[in-house]
Amino acid sequence: MSDRVVVTRLPGGVADVRLNRADKMNALDTSMFEALVATGTELARDPSLRAVVLSGEGRCFSAGLDFSSFQSMSGGPRGDKPAANLLSRGDASSPANFAQRAAWVWTEVPVPVIAAVHGVAYGGGLQIALGADLRFVTADARLSVMEIKWGLVPDMSGTQTLRRLVRLDVAKELTFTGRVVSGTEAVELGLATRVAADPRAAALELAAEIAAKSPDAIRAAKHLLDASGVVPVADGLRLEEKLQLGLIGHPNQIESVRANLEKRAPRFQDPS
Repeated sequence: MSDRVVVTRLPGGVADVRLNRADKMNALDTSMFEALVATGTELARDPSLRAVVLSGEGRCFSAGLDFSSFQSMSGGPRGDKPAANLLSRGDASSPANFAQRAAWVWTEVPVPVIAAVHGVAYGGGLQIALGADLRFVTADARLSVMEIKWGLVPDMSGTQTLRRLVRLDVAKELTFTGRVVSGTEAVELGLATRVAADPRAAALELAAEIAAKSPDAIRAAKHLLDASGVVPVADGLRLEEKLQLGLIGHPNQIESVRANLEKRAPRFQDPS
């Protein structure tokens, strides 16, 4: 796998995932796209995984598309453009094309993903953060739906994830203008979850807390909440019933009860 993304497995099933192109402000080139998709896909298949923290090395989370990659999009026949490969749909199980999957794959990881944002998260960098379940940011972080600057629209699943987080008028204003918002304003708008002086440390702390809960219940909760507002209410209620019945009386649910009654740390099994 490319060294564009580095994964450290921490005790308890937490994956510490770092965008690792600090000299280029973690800008997205072809290798970074490939590494993000490969990393997310691999983690999604791991039954021992309990939570993920996603952050960037160096000065920022990600400055977005690598400018040299952007220049390659500006001329020549479509088939000659490296960007054309990013539009391929090689995974029939995902609704997203390859470029979209760099961000969307984090929604497909069945456990909570927490993005820790410092410095800037611009354009594609922000869209990757939007694919996480939670976003912790520094007060002075700078976030922007920046694609309009280049005459483009968000095309890494951001139009779908952004709309789930903020009001429609807010999503439109941010997309139409590309204006930069601080971490503090991002929380006020619903774009981010929490301001933290050290977002990565705060995210790792929460990830460890989540990892100590029943993995079956955590995965079911993410599935249910992601489906809410997307599927019809009747389907959502049936899914809630189905997943709850799949939890009650099963080993990890019984262990949750026993551990609480016996006032000890639970010993969970990996989901099957």
